[in-house]
Amino acid sequence: MFNTIIFPVIYGLIIFLAGMKVMEAALSSWAGPLLSSFLRKATSSPLKGMLFSTGITAVLQSSTAVTVLTMGLVNAGLLTYERTLGIILGSNIGTCITTELIGMQIGQIALPLLGVSIIVWVVSVLADEYKPFSKRKGSPRPFKSIQLMALAVAGFALVMLGIRIMQMIGPALENTGLFDWFTAQAAHNVLWGIAAGAVLTALMHSSAAVIGLAIALAATGTLPVGIGIAIVLGANVGTCVTAVIAAIGSTKSGQFVAWTHVVLNVGGALLFMPFIPLLEWMTAAISADSGAQIAHAQTLFNIICSLLALPICYLPIWKRVRFH
Repeated sequence: MFNTIIFPVIYGLIIFLAGMKVMEAALSSWAGPLLSSFLRKATSSPLKGMLFSTGITAVLQSSTAVTVLTMGLVNAGLLTYERTLGIILGSNIGTCITTELIGMQIGQIALPLLGVSIIVWVVSVLADEYKPFSKRKGSPRPFKSIQLMALAVAGFALVMLGIRIMQMIGPALENTGLFDWFTAQAAHNVLWGIAAGAVLTALMHSSAAVIGLAIALAATGTLPVGIGIAIVLGANVGTCVTAVIAAIGSTKSGQFVAWTHVVLNVGGALLFMPFIPLLEWMTAAISADSGAQIAHAQTLFNIICSLLALPICYLPIWKRVRFH
């Protein structure tokens, strides 16, 4: 139990938090007028922020990565709280690509990304010490920005590596019979389906893995589509745990971003809980395949929730929120 579950969680958590701090420090030092200007333009309105975040999340294949990056930028003072609202909504939409392409996870390239970033950092440090460069007037450290960029990427890679290590407890949890127990209970009550999705996602730090399991079970006829959709709602709640963990040691603004993520996801799940049969009917109209129906339910759920919450992001009150 210790070697297969407890140790990977503790080890992964340490790497995760270390990566957060490295990334925040590098972003804070590296951020110049160009980066700040780009972020201001990309998040000048909640709608722009949502579209920007949807694209970034789709590319990174991880809403967790975008959420953590957003908290890092807020902690580094590059984004105000009001500008993160659209980003949070967009990350929930962009992550639907992960469900459709369940086999592709950015965590698989964490180690190569970490290795490349370290090599780039070492080379840039050595180049800075090279006399023709180091003696250049007006630019005592011309490779400083490259070093900080490499450190930021390394921190991000550590965050993804930490999550991947924590995901390693999946097989051990499955061997304990926890998956089977939750599935059996969920077959009798929708609330158990939501609880199953939330708990398993919180333990595995991967909503994609849990939703992928639900898709596989539904495709074989083992899991009813309605219960699978309930698991999807729960998974969206469970994925908030990573943001809460990232809030440990964060600034007040970073913590507020994390809890906003929690409120939006939990609120969306509660809102849709009575409409699971309707969501099941809508997905059945799109596809006859049970597994595809669950994937489509994830997409519909996140898009509808984000669009419903978008007008709230335009309220003037958010511009007055300041943290000291």
